[in-house]
Amino acid sequence: MYQLLETINSPADLRLLPRHQLKRVADELRSFLLESVARTGGHLSSNLGTVELTVALHYVFNTPDDRLVWDVGHQTYPHKILTGRRDRMGSLRQLGGLSGFPRRDESPFDTFGTAHSSTSISAALGMAMAFRQKGLNRHAVAVIGDGAMSAGMAFEALNNAGVSDCNLLVILNDNDMSISPPVGALNRYLAQLMSGQFYAAAKNVGKQVLKAAPPLFELAKRLESHAKGMVVPATLFENFGFNYIGPIDGHDLESLIPTLENIKNLKGPQFLHVVTKKGQGYKMAEADPIAYHGPGKFDPALGLQKAAVPAKQTFTQVFGRWLCDMAAQDSRLVGITPAMREGSGMVEFHQRFPERYHDVGIAEQHAVTFAAGMACEGLKPVVAIYSTFLQRGYDQLIHDVALQNLPVVFALDRAGLVGADGATHAGAYDIAYLRCIPNMSVACPADESECRQLLSSAYAQNHPVAVRYPRGAGAGVATETHLDALPFGKGEVRLQGTGVAILAFGSLLYPALQAAQKLGLTVINMRWAKPLDTELLLQAAATHDALVTIEEGALMGGAGNAVGEALQTAGVLKPLLQLGLSDVFTEHGDPAVLLAQQGLDAAGIEASIRARFAALLADRSAKPALKSVA
Repeated sequence: MYQLLETINSPADLRLLPRHQLKRVADELRSFLLESVARTGGHLSSNLGTVELTVALHYVFNTPDDRLVWDVGHQTYPHKILTGRRDRMGSLRQLGGLSGFPRRDESPFDTFGTAHSSTSISAALGMAMAFRQKGLNRHAVAVIGDGAMSAGMAFEALNNAGVSDCNLLVILNDNDMSISPPVGALNRYLAQLMSGQFYAAAKNVGKQVLKAAPPLFELAKRLESHAKGMVVPATLFENFGFNYIGPIDGHDLESLIPTLENIKNLKGPQFLHVVTKKGQGYKMAEADPIAYHGPGKFDPALGLQKAAVPAKQTFTQVFGRWLCDMAAQDSRLVGITPAMREGSGMVEFHQRFPERYHDVGIAEQHAVTFAAGMACEGLKPVVAIYSTFLQRGYDQLIHDVALQNLPVVFALDRAGLVGADGATHAGAYDIAYLRCIPNMSVACPADESECRQLLSSAYAQNHPVAVRYPRGAGAGVATETHLDALPFGKGEVRLQGTGVAILAFGSLLYPALQAAQKLGLTVINMRWAKPLDTELLLQAAATHDALVTIEEGALMGGAGNAVGEALQTAGVLKPLLQLGLSDVFTEHGDPAVLLAQQGLDAAGIEASIRARFAALLADRSAKPALKSVA
């Protein structure tokens, strides 16, 4: 079935094939990709769209000596298959298996680790500059999508690259427009002409001749710019100092390969505009690329089937419904997302309140300061953003929101571990990086009901507040339709025991309750990492022999540290065990397995407490009766 593909174990094998066989390679690669992702789940639409581009790049460039940097990495499955990892695709995004993103420690062909957007041009420019400094004749290529071009970092890199005079190629993979056959044929001809040596030489000779007559030189520059601009959007990138080529059909190997071969011989920064279609070659993904962006396992013959309504709501769904309910009650509410409408649960809000919905693109820094500007004028912004993506707007969070004490609510989805997406998307650091900022508060709901109530609590404040909640479903606690808020900065005792008190922050409350039931311990649902409920904390310290903190976040600087600092400030000496995510980047895999590996399931919590407080637990003559408080 895959007669040609099975002979390719590296790009060197691909480069041995005659050009006329590459179309068949692409067809087999697309078929294998669809079959593979249908078995494992993963990103599909974007990968189907880059099959021919991947084949062409590895055919023309001498990878891995020539560097390919893929932005984000959602489109690198064809790259993985062609670079010796075809037989491991069945392990994709599973514990111990292949990452869903490029990783330098996975393959020498993964030249730069990505997963957050808009970094490719900066990284590839750094590589190109390094090659020049070391006297190496190698190429650096950045492949960036049109969505990733909405981030300021991409333009910072373009601005730097345009004056560097390095041999850098930036490929804009534009999948948001189409080329009709006549225009495609014309652009194929123009692209090959504009990337050829004759065109480049003629342009340079003309510049030298006309420079003797400045008015004619300026006129010629304007004519060239306007003539190209009638066919292609060249002006912007040429003003950055790039030689713009395209747009060309990214699924046409007979266009891609000659153009890339011509560009390979050019000097200085080059910009190639390639147009592709998400889901190319699989009609169902072409028709609905969003649904097929990151599907689970499915039958390619049937496509995605409508799933049964789950018994539990996800935290994302809870947020989405709360947002609509609060918006209906308060006309000041505006919702902001950096290109994550579906992922953050804002589809219904967008439909019901289109004038108050703002998708700013992949521009987290702008999203935060944009919210600050709205808050200055009396609106109530709610920024729906993944925990890992708020890291990208950290300066703006401090300088533009917190320093001015503006009432912006940050709804932090994907707090804690995220499973198959792995370390790049894990929300492990938000408690640590937020609680050190003056004026910021951080809420940690334990379940779906608390998530809704703590969002209302955050919204009621006149200063910035973040509400962090995990990916997926929680304990299955039913949510109400009202918008009642929980008390600000206050926790609650959930289980009354003796000896040791467990202070839980967030959804790990429930495995903590299971462990405490076996050990006869007290469990306190702290709810807030900042401000801490110090009154409840000191009461627990006064009535127990030891304390345990538990959080699905980084231990270093996290909520457990906050408890230790509060005890020290109060002059209270008490044995304290801190449980949370250790000082490592957690791999991709099943979230339950990953939590168990970190000792954060019920059995792990129980084992850690028994190991640390064995003598204290043994001193108790009998396990006392437990009293459920809430």
